[in-house]
Amino acid sequence: MAGALSNGTRCAALVGPYQSGKTTLLESLLYATGATPRKGSVKDGSSVEDSSPEARSGQRSTEISIGQTEFLGDDWVFVDCPGSVELAQESYNAYMAADVAVVVCEPVAERAVSLAPIFRFLQSRNIPHLLYINKMDTATQPVQAVLDALQATSDRPLVLRQVPIEEGEHNTGYVDLVSERAYQYKPGQPSDLISIPDTLEDDEQLARQVLLEAIADFDDNLLEKLLEDVVPATDEVYKQLSKDLREGLIVPVFLGAAEQEHGVRRLLKALRHETPGPDESAKRLGIEPTGEAVAQVFKTLHAAQAGKLSISRVWRGEVAEGDSLDGKRVGSVLKLTGSQQKKESKAALGDVVAFGRMGDVVTGDVLTPSGKVPDGMAVWSAPLTPVYSFTVEAQNRADEVKLTGALQRLHEEDPSLTYRQDMEVHQLLLKGQGEIHLKIAIEKLQSKFGVATRTEKPKVPYRETIKKSTSQHARFKRQTGGHGMFGDVHVDIKPLPRGAGFAFSDTVVGGNIPKQFIPAVETGAREFLEEGALGFPVVDVSVTLTDGQFHAVDSNEMSFKLAAREAMKEGLPKCTPVLPEPILKVDVDVPSDFTNKVHGLVSGRRGQILGFDAKEGWSGWDTVSVLMPQAEIHDLIIELRTATQGVATYRADFDHLQELSGRDADQVVQAHRTDMAEAS
Repeated sequence: MAGALSNGTRCAALVGPYQSGKTTLLESLLYATGATPRKGSVKDGSSVEDSSPEARSGQRSTEISIGQTEFLGDDWVFVDCPGSVELAQESYNAYMAADVAVVVCEPVAERAVSLAPIFRFLQSRNIPHLLYINKMDTATQPVQAVLDALQATSDRPLVLRQVPIEEGEHNTGYVDLVSERAYQYKPGQPSDLISIPDTLEDDEQLARQVLLEAIADFDDNLLEKLLEDVVPATDEVYKQLSKDLREGLIVPVFLGAAEQEHGVRRLLKALRHETPGPDESAKRLGIEPTGEAVAQVFKTLHAAQAGKLSISRVWRGEVAEGDSLDGKRVGSVLKLTGSQQKKESKAALGDVVAFGRMGDVVTGDVLTPSGKVPDGMAVWSAPLTPVYSFTVEAQNRADEVKLTGALQRLHEEDPSLTYRQDMEVHQLLLKGQGEIHLKIAIEKLQSKFGVATRTEKPKVPYRETIKKSTSQHARFKRQTGGHGMFGDVHVDIKPLPRGAGFAFSDTVVGGNIPKQFIPAVETGAREFLEEGALGFPVVDVSVTLTDGQFHAVDSNEMSFKLAAREAMKEGLPKCTPVLPEPILKVDVDVPSDFTNKVHGLVSGRRGQILGFDAKEGWSGWDTVSVLMPQAEIHDLIIELRTATQGVATYRADFDHLQELSGRDADQVVQAHRTDMAEAS
């Protein structure tokens, strides 16, 4: 097989949907290269990579896992990325550090759409990637049918490199379309070389011709040979395939069954000869080959014993323990395999290592001795926008400060996990990519940081306003011996246009209320508007102080503030208070095949469909624009993903307030009063 091998450690990210078999593939890769003496299993919890309690309890990857190995004299790092769409931030960060991505999928045409976001990210960043169709031992559909469905999700041509050999209902081997050699699988061992079955010769020739025509689109010399019916040399085909992969022009497709180790060694050989080296990847990222050392953090981890670890890829030069990067001393250099750590004196080009105790360094940071980012280096991807949230509080009030610190560490580990104190509803919100994502975070708060928490659905920031005007008189009088308290006010309460807020004025004449007491009237009115007649903050109201009385001895600011509160308490219920609810502008991104489902889904949540357009830059996708009450959006992402095989997502921003009436409004008010009574 042709292809010059590059210096430096190479890195491949294993990516794909949940249950596609990435972790099983990694176990097979490590076993096949001798990195592990036995192959672990996800099912029985013995896999090398899923070492966290959250991963083992859920039998799913919850964060990236790293495996270091060697194959035919070349150093390799494999990064197993979580398959859940809710943990996509982990995967996207790993893609940015990889030389190549191995996209793993099942041989089921109906699930092909789940690869669309993965392909889109890789292609937008021009990251070389190939496809490994896993679980071929359980395939029930023709490879071509699966390939056609997958092609609809990729802008790059998918180029089949093998055709399967079938015996009855079982996949027993493959024919390599470049070397035109046939192999029979042997579990746990290299495959046996066999003759191409007679029944497969025609299919093999047809598939090979399709492969050659696909790569000839990118090479005029090869195209000319095909037009002249000249058979190109095998080395020439391999060379072109390698070039096309490295330049991101094609997506080679391999077949196998990782659990049986089928096709794993063939995949390794393809990676060895066709994957670009770290020097080429650095160039793709805009990093020149000469200059000071450059490393980039693609994962932050707070480990129980080692403390904060900044997992990084070295793109240029060397980094040794004790070196200074961005003004911070490198406390240690560690190579990771699963939960195992091996101390190293230094890291060189291409190495994936963890730098210990790097202070405030965060994911995405570019580390250099000078602290300067190389000119022209690619910008790190922004964190994903949260689509799900719930409130979180410490079960033990003594842990409240500890909770905030733990949440900050979780945010450092996963930038798509955010938290903030919502001052409108007085709740601490934890926000992320879905219910599973946040549940994993809650488990980590307990297992890693010792903080037990309670969670609940976030409150909706309802508002209150009025539809009618009124004039109200109120007096506050108290005599308890000595100086008493006296304040008397007349106010006009009127509605304002939506969005106008609060306005206060006075028309008092003749000194009926001394000027120094008038601000206290405004304060009293504002304070009552925080709770309103229905129990919610009142908006779009004007209050005018028109008249009043005072007592030369007993009147003071507090007296007039309390009189104003009483006037608002008595007057607002006469103004026909109503409950405006927040309405959000929601843009739902969805494959076109599911657009009608989304229409029905959002309509069932009181959504008003504004229209839909083709999603820019995404072939076969739509963006559906909707106005939807915030009260209906809490678990919207769960229903969207259920209806679209996990790929739909949305963005939402506040648009306006809209009156809620009837039974819905009554239920909101009653629920709020119940909550307030329980809290008191």
